[in-house]
Amino acid sequence: MARLRLAFACGDYDRTRALYEGRIQPDGIELVYLRLPVEETFFRMMRHREFEVAELSLSSYVKSLDLDPRPFVALPVYPSRMFRHGGIFVNDSSGIEKPQDLRGKVVGTPEWQLTAGVWIRGILADRHDVPIDSVTYRTGGQESPGRIEKSPVDLGGRVRIEPIPPGTTLSQLLSEGGIDALYSPRVPSTFRPGGPVRRLFADPVAAEKEYYAATGIFPIMHVVVVRRDLYEAHPWVAQSLTKALHRAKAEAMADLYDTSALRVTSPWLVQGLEEARALLGDDYWPYGLAGNEHTLDTFLRYHHEQGLSQRRYRPVELFAPESLESFVI
Repeated sequence: MARLRLAFACGDYDRTRALYEGRIQPDGIELVYLRLPVEETFFRMMRHREFEVAELSLSSYVKSLDLDPRPFVALPVYPSRMFRHGGIFVNDSSGIEKPQDLRGKVVGTPEWQLTAGVWIRGILADRHDVPIDSVTYRTGGQESPGRIEKSPVDLGGRVRIEPIPPGTTLSQLLSEGGIDALYSPRVPSTFRPGGPVRRLFADPVAAEKEYYAATGIFPIMHVVVVRRDLYEAHPWVAQSLTKALHRAKAEAMADLYDTSALRVTSPWLVQGLEEARALLGDDYWPYGLAGNEHTLDTFLRYHHEQGLSQRRYRPVELFAPESLESFVI
């Protein structure tokens, strides 16, 4: 019987590498793994639906649920998770010393719908008394001019937001004082020792550990989505892909803890893994819905509050039902 040949666009991660290298094969599927930068994958999937399966921004996916018909269905697999306190950068002359000083300032963000931005704005509002509408926002390319939202955003005047001038970049404006701060998943090129740009949280790791201790949230950034036309024609692919992605992650986590030789170029990798297990649990990067409900529900609240989804979705509504349960012997 011929295997179903599917294109899977995804980043270069240890937790998916077994699929890229072909050592793990989803049942009944031949994967053509396209290892692409996340911005390219997201843009091509949201604008043109080019791939049958793809890594996708959680925010963009939730936004797509408002469309009729819905173009994708997600699997409870999270290729990217990341604390985002380290993604807030300020100009050293802006007068911003603590989070509350952001109120009344001009803040750049590459796109309003970026998952990292949704988390940052929500965390600042919830925990640092920086309401969403207390800041003026500017959008545009961080390192190259001309970036636009992947899909239209209509905030109904709830916040003050407009694009930066043509020919300019957020990194440049942050360095020159044209904006006071930047919320971004990527480190701006103008952030360097002795320069005019610094992080808001001088010790972001300490801030992120404190945040996790208080909330139990390890933010989810991306999900894996299946194009809905494929899913409706072959609903079994949801379980096949979910099983394979779980196996690939389990293999990667075991390999990382191999102390015979370090798998990653980091001198204290093992000690970092042991600390992560102590703080976050043995499965510190959990897939699935169970155990992630609070994290997902918090994000869905932020997404709706920030004008990105028409209603507040429930975590269970995000995923293909076939991917949420499996047989037991």
